[in-house]
Amino acid sequence: MKKTIIKILKHFKKPLVWLAELESTLAAKWSSAAHRRLLQTSWAIPPTPEFFDHHIDLNHLWEKSRLPFWLERGIFSNLALKRGGKMLELSCGDGFNARNFSSIVCESVTACDFDKKAIATATRKNSAPNITYVLADIRNNMPAGKYDNVVWDTAIEHFTPNEIEQIMPEIKHRLTPGGILSGSTIIEQETGEKLDTHEYEFKDLDDLKRFFTPFFKEVTVFETIYPGRHSLYFWASDGKVPFQDGWEHIVRS
Repeated sequence: MKKTIIKILKHFKKPLVWLAELESTLAAKWSSAAHRRLLQTSWAIPPTPEFFDHHIDLNHLWEKSRLPFWLERGIFSNLALKRGGKMLELSCGDGFNARNFSSIVCESVTACDFDKKAIATATRKNSAPNITYVLADIRNNMPAGKYDNVVWDTAIEHFTPNEIEQIMPEIKHRLTPGGILSGSTIIEQETGEKLDTHEYEFKDLDDLKRFFTPFFKEVTVFETIYPGRHSLYFWASDGKVPFQDGWEHIVRS
């Protein structure tokens, strides 16, 4: 019976593939248009959201721009994650990275944000059995506990320099020995203008690095540059950071 069904399907494979291709094309166009409308209604009409729904990137903007920086954030932080470890994400926004990068390799992820709408979106769109989303303002209510990793991704710019300096000791206190802080941000535009929701944008790599060096022995800050986007990434630890000699996931000849 099974062989007969396979034989019949083989006979009709060409039209079946054609129909599936047509369905996929139409679904992709519909999804892109729907997420374009979500982008327009969310960002063109005040007030400006405090977080970005990365399903808009996934279903619309990536195909349109072909720029990968929105994926780099999850990838570069993922490199620093302890496999099977515990992770704390600060200012998690919509939770896209927590679900699609962090929860895949970590035993548990605690992800917090002060924005009720962000937590609601994260819970609705990016839940996973090992993720706990928490409503918390990290300036005065950072989740307690010890973590192998702390991720602060595309969010440090939402705080003033004084607030960053006050938050850093709290991060250090929550990291296990050798734990790694990782994340990303953007460089200030040449005009000096910053986004409405940003409190401080960094002038260069050293401007960002200075916030970590008082607390960590090893600090790596690097950049990627695309049309209209200049991003900074960081790893900070008292142990080894990715691609450094002695990092467990690399072999030097």
